[in-house]
Amino acid sequence: MKKIKQTVLGLICSISLFSCTQEAKVSHDANTDECGLFAKGKKVTNDNFTGAVYLQPLIESDSLNQNNVGNVSFEPGARSKWHSHPAGQILLVTGGVGYYQEKGRSKVILRKGDVIKCPPNVPHWHGASADTAFYQVAITGREKGPTVWLEAVSDSVYLAGDR
Repeated sequence: MKKIKQTVLGLICSISLFSCTQEAKVSHDANTDECGLFAKGKKVTNDNFTGAVYLQPLIESDSLNQNNVGNVSFEPGARSKWHSHPAGQILLVTGGVGYYQEKGRSKVILRKGDVIKCPPNVPHWHGASADTAFYQVAITGREKGPTVWLEAVSDSVYLAGDR
């Protein structure tokens, strides 16, 4: 537990100190996300997302720490399918504008500095707004099993409340 707290605290401190702002001129190469924090990663090629999404694993779960930590970059309009995590998930927003929604609740608009605690076994989705990219660090518990992927988020759900 101490290592988990140290890891999360370290990530939060790094993000707080080094995350980009809209006014900042951030130099980065094609291998980093727009905030320049972490490598952009590889394009996700499975069918668990709509649109272009990139994932850079930062920490893989193991016997000492059962959390996966990854930098996720969503291009405008990109989003996950509905899904849940048996051990929950934490999202740390590092840039852009995105959305988060739990089944049966209204969509929430996310911006840099927002933190979302996804409860265990609660279906939800997250992704970029229709016209702005979105960047997050996802901390996902693996001790109770893998992510459970559900149906795609329809355009009507995705766009609800935008206009």
